[in-house]
Amino acid sequence: MKKIYFLLLAFTVFWGFAGFAQKQTAIYPKEVWPDSDGNHIQAHGGGIIKIKKTYYWYGEQRRQGLDSNYRYVSCYASKDLINWEFKGDAFKSTKPDTAIKGHRWVLERPKVYYNSKTKKYVMYMHLDGGIRGSKNPYAYDFARVGVAISDKPTGPFNYVKSFRPLGKESRDIGQFIDDDGSAYLIFESRPDKGFYIASLSEDYLNVEKEVAFIKSPLEGGAIVHYENKYYAVGSALTGWNPNPNKVATAPSLSGPWSEFVDIAPAETKTYGSQSTMFVKVVGKKATTVIFLGDVWKPRTQWDSRYLWMPVEIGEGKLWLPEPKPWTIDVKSGRWNYLNK
Repeated sequence: MKKIYFLLLAFTVFWGFAGFAQKQTAIYPKEVWPDSDGNHIQAHGGGIIKIKKTYYWYGEQRRQGLDSNYRYVSCYASKDLINWEFKGDAFKSTKPDTAIKGHRWVLERPKVYYNSKTKKYVMYMHLDGGIRGSKNPYAYDFARVGVAISDKPTGPFNYVKSFRPLGKESRDIGQFIDDDGSAYLIFESRPDKGFYIASLSEDYLNVEKEVAFIKSPLEGGAIVHYENKYYAVGSALTGWNPNPNKVATAPSLSGPWSEFVDIAPAETKTYGSQSTMFVKVVGKKATTVIFLGDVWKPRTQWDSRYLWMPVEIGEGKLWLPEPKPWTIDVKSGRWNYLNK
């Protein structure tokens, strides 16, 4: 009996330590980021919203072993932006439109909004692929946004429709929610050589009107509002390969927008990452703006990483410092490098 007791005690202690070992105390840019189960977080090209005290992170699910007939959007939840619990695949879909030719279609950069009037969670995504007449089997000719809705932040999300916002081709998308709660879609339009900022309709199921068009051939659009200035960051059109991301500023979303300048030393190519979005943490003692970037690994997509770093921001300037391990207290809004 004593032997069984000690075996049970040893088993409990072992798993207690194993669970404790998975508790994260800091964010390590560009390294494998384990969720609460110890699995690398799969939320690439993603977006984050905060509902009450919980952050929800949605992204492209690229784990190994997925059924190639489907595309998936994952969902993770966190109270502190450091430790994330996998809540499952919030959206799973076969090819949503017969206009897309063949099986080489993509679902990219999912973003979720909460509509307080309809009590619905609305997901936008970039849908693309070849259409009839496409000569390239990897063509991005569909160039539309898809929309799905759910009653819960964790899904399941049900597909509603696809469309071209403002009647324009739409590729990389981003989201922006202003301090007053107004919701906007950011989308790159290749024929127009720039990206649009457009307000959403009252139910968030459509794009209502153009707010601004920033004529610069950039994708991965991300916007943050900080101390009466708007900052828009984008990435050059170099596919999977990183490049020097750039920032422009404006007194309002409608502009006028300044010229774009680098956000990091050009030779680092944004430290090997591509812009995805900003998260602004407004605490009781400070406000921290976090740059969210993807470190893509096209040949081993399941191993793609994340570069999250607080930026130096203010008076019309935004700079991404060299990535180092760091931690944040979301209640106070303060962040620090690890071991400092």
